[in-house]
Amino acid sequence: MVDLIETALRTSASAHYPPYDIERTGDEAYRISLAVSGFAPTDLEITTGDNLLVIKGDKASSEGQESRTFLHQGLAQRAFERRFELADHVVVKGAAHALGVLSIDLVREIPEALKPRQVPIAWGADRPALELKSAQPRKAA
Repeated sequence: MVDLIETALRTSASAHYPPYDIERTGDEAYRISLAVSGFAPTDLEITTGDNLLVIKGDKASSEGQESRTFLHQGLAQRAFERRFELADHVVVKGAAHALGVLSIDLVREIPEALKPRQVPIAWGADRPALELKSAQPRKAA
């Protein structure tokens, strides 16, 4: 997860749109929240692969939009692409869009084969008998 935070901090000054938060929601659970005011869920696309999370927003031009005259336009309508480098074994569990915020839930799932495991140590009488094989075959008497 440190990779995700470091990548976020390395982004260029022009890549601050849309603003986002990264929060820890559990021991191995995280959430990325992006401010996507004005974007409908159908205007957004989320893809993952190769430890990379890509969020794209492309506002479909609606009919009659060209005829509107703005005195001030502070709500961003431009397309965006935001990339997050994910740590190993981090997977996207789901996404939700509500009140102008896109929330993406992530979980770090380490495969059982990679988890550390404890090896029991036998003691005294509990020790299993070891079968030793001689390097030389026995001669018949």
